[in-house]
Amino acid sequence: MPRVLALAAATASLVFGHSADHRPLRAERVGEGPVKVLVVGSIHGNETAGHAVISRLHSSTPPAGVELWLVDTVNPDGVRRGTRQNARGVDLNRNFGRRWAGGGRAFDTYFPGRSAFSEQESRAVRRLVRRLHPAVTVWYHQHMRLVNLSDGVDRRVVRAYARRVGLPTRQLPRYHGTATGWQNHTFPGTNAFVVELPAGPLSAASARRHARAVLAAAPSAAAASATRPHIVWRRIPFGAKRRAQTRAYAKRHYGTSTDRLRPKVIVEHYTVSSTFSSAWNTFASNAPDVELHERPGVCSHFIVDKDGTIYQLVSLRYICRHTVGLNDRAIGIEHVGYSDAEILGRPKQLRASLRLTRWLQARYGIRTKDVIGHSESLSSPYHHERVARLRTQTHGDWTHADMRRYRAKL
Repeated sequence: MPRVLALAAATASLVFGHSADHRPLRAERVGEGPVKVLVVGSIHGNETAGHAVISRLHSSTPPAGVELWLVDTVNPDGVRRGTRQNARGVDLNRNFGRRWAGGGRAFDTYFPGRSAFSEQESRAVRRLVRRLHPAVTVWYHQHMRLVNLSDGVDRRVVRAYARRVGLPTRQLPRYHGTATGWQNHTFPGTNAFVVELPAGPLSAASARRHARAVLAAAPSAAAASATRPHIVWRRIPFGAKRRAQTRAYAKRHYGTSTDRLRPKVIVEHYTVSSTFSSAWNTFASNAPDVELHERPGVCSHFIVDKDGTIYQLVSLRYICRHTVGLNDRAIGIEHVGYSDAEILGRPKQLRASLRLTRWLQARYGIRTKDVIGHSESLSSPYHHERVARLRTQTHGDWTHADMRRYRAKL
């Protein structure tokens, strides 16, 4: 069976594998953002109450920056047969690689398979998780009526979920070969946990409660997945005079007398210089810019140096002038260097840039498609400019082709 991960963009549907009896395993995407939340309705074919939660989530609106991936079941053969096991008689939740232990025969209750990841379904889940790297994964089971405090999870996330649905939290035994055990061990800092629903079908009211709990867990996932990189403060002068100039600039160009930033976009730049200090001096001077001859002078919130050091120059509370038409809505990141290719080919600088961008995305709920190069500014849905002669002005740094490479790495 080929390892197909075919994404159908129009339906936001991902076929991430097939079952032993050749049934497709599908994940449906709802929302878009840097923070992925995976929800699995069932892994045991005779425990299908979670499907009602998946159905409810299909019509939900995730929080900003959060992307839901919904899997009705990873065991469609078991669902068809009404069995805990898959078509080969394997309990898929004993077939994962963490603490796998053999023994037994096909269709024994907890038969773990002949080896770890022996089953197409568990291997497909492994590929999906590696592809998505979800910040939170919820696995629905029955019928113990609890939320499991799995090893390695942020217990605050689990307990908050349990409170919202009215279930107790418990720590179940450390079973061999479970999906959550493998996920939490393989991807430390993420949160995969089991929700044991009551026996029988789930009522509509209960399905709504669980769907709301998933959506409420998503912002917690954003915080959990957003590891702040090391940032060195090198503040440029940004006192009352410069903030007043910023408010006047915002009034002229955007029609709002504010110096406060409302982040919706991240714009990547390069400094056209060889050192951090030369870029810092340019931004600190607050001189009228060479193109428009107005103040405040140009600046950027961050500069990423060649060695990967991330410098912050201005608080993210304030607007910086770095991109015409987007300054009131965009965080600016400069990179020391003379070209996109130079930065893409410098591993330490690129890794630091990606870490910073990912953190900012998660912190502010900024979608990957809203991480743009300066040259792409006119295509942003957030671009707006009151001065007519500037409405088509942009720059050539970070071309669309190079930004496609950069966004793919996010």
